[in-house]
Amino acid sequence: MAIDTTTPPTTSTGTPFDSPRPPRLSTRDKLVLFVLCAAQFVVALDFSVLNVALPALGTDLGMSRSALQWAVTAFALPSGGFLLLFGRIGDLFGRRKLFLAGLALFGAASLLATLAWDPASFLAGRALQGLGAAAIVPTGMSLLTTTFPEGPARDRALGISGTLLSLGFTVGMVAGGVLTDAFGWRSTMALLSVFVLIVLPPAPGLLPESRTPERPRLDVPGAVTVTTGLLSLIYALSTAADHGFGRPDVITALVAGLLLLAAFTVVESRTAAPLVSLPMLRRRTVAWGNIGGLVTFSMMSTVVFVLTLYFQDVLHLSAFETGLVFGVQGVLSAVAGSLAAKVIGRFGARRTLVASLTGQGALIATLLLLNSHVWSVWLATAAVSLASMCHLGAIVSYGLTVTSGVPDEEQGLATGLVTSTQQVGLTVGIPLLGVLATTSHDLLAGVHTVLALDAAIVLVAAVLVGLGLRRGQSRV
Repeated sequence: MAIDTTTPPTTSTGTPFDSPRPPRLSTRDKLVLFVLCAAQFVVALDFSVLNVALPALGTDLGMSRSALQWAVTAFALPSGGFLLLFGRIGDLFGRRKLFLAGLALFGAASLLATLAWDPASFLAGRALQGLGAAAIVPTGMSLLTTTFPEGPARDRALGISGTLLSLGFTVGMVAGGVLTDAFGWRSTMALLSVFVLIVLPPAPGLLPESRTPERPRLDVPGAVTVTTGLLSLIYALSTAADHGFGRPDVITALVAGLLLLAAFTVVESRTAAPLVSLPMLRRRTVAWGNIGGLVTFSMMSTVVFVLTLYFQDVLHLSAFETGLVFGVQGVLSAVAGSLAAKVIGRFGARRTLVASLTGQGALIATLLLLNSHVWSVWLATAAVSLASMCHLGAIVSYGLTVTSGVPDEEQGLATGLVTSTQQVGLTVGIPLLGVLATTSHDLLAGVHTVLALDAAIVLVAAVLVGLGLRRGQSRV
């Protein structure tokens, strides 16, 4: 299952680059793509739209500063913990059904969060949002990869999806500040409900049903171990971001999560119908592609986090001004998304993934030149925006690397891994590295430490992913 060939230049599927262009997408295909990508955009929006509104939310609902981290954790726990399980349920019982159910749940939960009357009702809405997102993301990706055949059409669809994913995160940061200043924190949750009302009505008539031909039994032991393992791990890392790794509950959850995930691999090796196919994980494209995805998501989310601290606490920019900086990042990410499919078509997904990781790491390294002078905002804006373009290239190419060559009946497993990597990456980076900035007596020095480690991890990953995928080519 080769991702790249040498000469002549090929697409990610090995099709010669100079072969005839595929037919244009039909109107129906474009509408299907709109529904699937818009749903992913809404989920990405939810990751960031509330961040700027947290202080106002805490004042309104009477939540302490330490309790506010649960506004994020309550969403992250179910959205990351149930991804693999829901991806497999969609494979077996219908991806379209689960996608629509997840979208409806997400919209209703957003309304509950909008109308929340106390912390408990708000956190319940956030948890249900996360559960809906866990159903939307893997089934939406599976519907996309099974609707659009492997080759240029899928490359283009994943390029658009990746662009909107990155754009949604950035738009959320800008929109969160604007909406909170103008209408209050509740408007950030109401915005999500409005998006669902736009996307949900046309979806049933547009999306085809998709499931595996066979109906094997659901791997219940595997589902229990991986779901509880991920929940424990995400809880530990999310809580450590605010309270450090010394707390007993963090240590207990971290150890339990690792043990449960180890148990999951044992269960999967012995069951007849595994939740995750271990032979699939042994494919070099799946393993190394997901490693590249984990690194690009975790390290870029960390950069955004520490730069937010840097802009507001070192350069003393307002939340709105900080959002504008990331708005530039979002625009250039959109440009990168429009070019990603063409770049992959010219050089292949493997080369694009390695080059994107290398560019992301090198540009993050330039942020070590930041200081306390206000002119640094221009360097930061340029470097993080260009790094985000490389990040977008890595998002699209790692998704293609993992899913290319996988049979339709296993696309849910493959895309479940892709989206789990995405969600775990968004969750683990900040606790692992961001805490070095938040606990440093000198914030600027702490930011420099985080950025140096961040750049080094991305550059090392680029080398390892390149070598891992190259060795795999000779065997497929």
